[in-house]
Amino acid sequence: MTTTRLGADEIRRVVAAFRDALRSHQALVNRLNVYPVPDGDTGTNMALTLESVVGELEGAEADLAATCKAISHGSLMGARGNSGVLLSGILRGVAVTVAEADGLDGPVLARSLRAASDGAYGAVPRPVEGTILTVIREAAEAAEACVASSASASLIEVGEAALAQGQDALARTPEMLPVLKQAGVVDSGGTGLLLLLDALLHVADGRPLPTPPDEDAVAGADLDALRDHADAGDHDGHEIGDLRYEVMYFLEASDETIPAFKRVWGNIGDSIVVVGGDGLWNCHIHTDDIGASIEAAVDIGRPRNIRVTDLMEQVEEERWVREGAEAAAAEPAPELEHVKTAVVAVATGDGVRRLFTSMGVQIVVTGGQTMNPSTQDLVAAVEATAADEVVLLPNNKNIVPVAEQVGALASKPVLVVPTRGVSEGVAALVAYDPEAPAASNVSSMGSAVSAVVAGEVTQAVRESECSAGPIAVGDWMGIDRSDIRVVGPDLGDVVCGLLSALLTDEHELVTLIEGEGSTAAVTRRVTSWLSDEWADVEVEVLHGGQPLYPYYVGIE
Repeated sequence: MTTTRLGADEIRRVVAAFRDALRSHQALVNRLNVYPVPDGDTGTNMALTLESVVGELEGAEADLAATCKAISHGSLMGARGNSGVLLSGILRGVAVTVAEADGLDGPVLARSLRAASDGAYGAVPRPVEGTILTVIREAAEAAEACVASSASASLIEVGEAALAQGQDALARTPEMLPVLKQAGVVDSGGTGLLLLLDALLHVADGRPLPTPPDEDAVAGADLDALRDHADAGDHDGHEIGDLRYEVMYFLEASDETIPAFKRVWGNIGDSIVVVGGDGLWNCHIHTDDIGASIEAAVDIGRPRNIRVTDLMEQVEEERWVREGAEAAAAEPAPELEHVKTAVVAVATGDGVRRLFTSMGVQIVVTGGQTMNPSTQDLVAAVEATAADEVVLLPNNKNIVPVAEQVGALASKPVLVVPTRGVSEGVAALVAYDPEAPAASNVSSMGSAVSAVVAGEVTQAVRESECSAGPIAVGDWMGIDRSDIRVVGPDLGDVVCGLLSALLTDEHELVTLIEGEGSTAAVTRRVTSWLSDEWADVEVEVLHGGQPLYPYYVGIE
């Protein structure tokens, strides 16, 4: 049944359909993401932003004004990453216009798309064509042209015109951005945005939502090579590979101060998006200067919910996760022997995966600090086990909350041992009994984890201060669960220093897990030092292959 004007109920259905379409296309949109930083999460961020909107709508009154307010507020507060913040600005422009018009028909759709386009361009200090901005602008222009040619243009006609032109603009994005042409893909954000118009036509005219193509349909995309190319191009004076951090926060500040705030940000970073109004703004930047990006907010108001992501680490781990998944997929699936309780563990790195498998783990799910597996990934792994019950080892604090949702969705009982690192995972597996019930395993494995003192060594990427002293770029840092314990320029010295800070006379075993950046010489030096200084402590060296952390340390 065709609907000529949408009210609150239909608009809620459009939002839900948009969310569903983004979820079904999430993997494809992620795969397309190569610009401006190849962190592979555009689809995820857009879908999570819509999840926030749907959640806000569930608690809102059913009238149109409350519906539009919930869309604006939910998208603002739930926006994730550059793409999510931009999408928030677009949804806000649509919602405000629809609320003012008390409904959505053809002319209102044209005005709302224009407001969305203006808001999106206004949120970015230096707009770049060939992105979601181009797609929303050309869709708005086509909608306006449709209304101008016929004062009685229907909602369906205007929506069709906007979608057709948006698709044409999307197809031309590689001509505008060399980075897209090099990869053989279209813009990821624009791809996700057009699903909004698909959702509109789905609700207004009963059309089916598009089904995502197979990943093979992204023909000729040299995405892996592009992700490994650190400086894929220059964007407004900044090398993409040089902008290390993503900084996001909510800013409480008067609206008239925001233009000057954007100018300050324009001098210290890129991928800048600032959306909001009425004293509350969602702010996003890629920068090397975390302090300056936050100080700019303190000068005019109050920043809160500050989030900082190391993009270089995220890109490196994305490569690590991707290669691990490919390696796992290339290996023939082993015949699983049925047991009372199976273990599913999250890990990355060929060495860690082999180690966990040798210790009895049936399924290893690829994931890590920034590349967290989804609940669906973990449920699928649980279902693939040959067991009556399952114990999950998340092996990262960020993955623990996701793991704890699996039990409610799986067809077999699932319990979680909340391991926060590989060393804890190894300790838990030492206490694993495949023929014991899951509850018994959780008790014994949890006790083993609590007895482990865990540490790790990684390299500093910027100057800082800590309780162990000043940190210079390139210094090695020895870290335990609570603090940076040792800092220094020599990797071997820092590993030994960390062990010295953690070891006591009660300890009997040290496990060193070597990652990328470790060397045979450093490992020999550390084991020799342990032999001299802690003669009663047994040492076990394992190869994990993890990036960013040349050594994980477990002490029992």
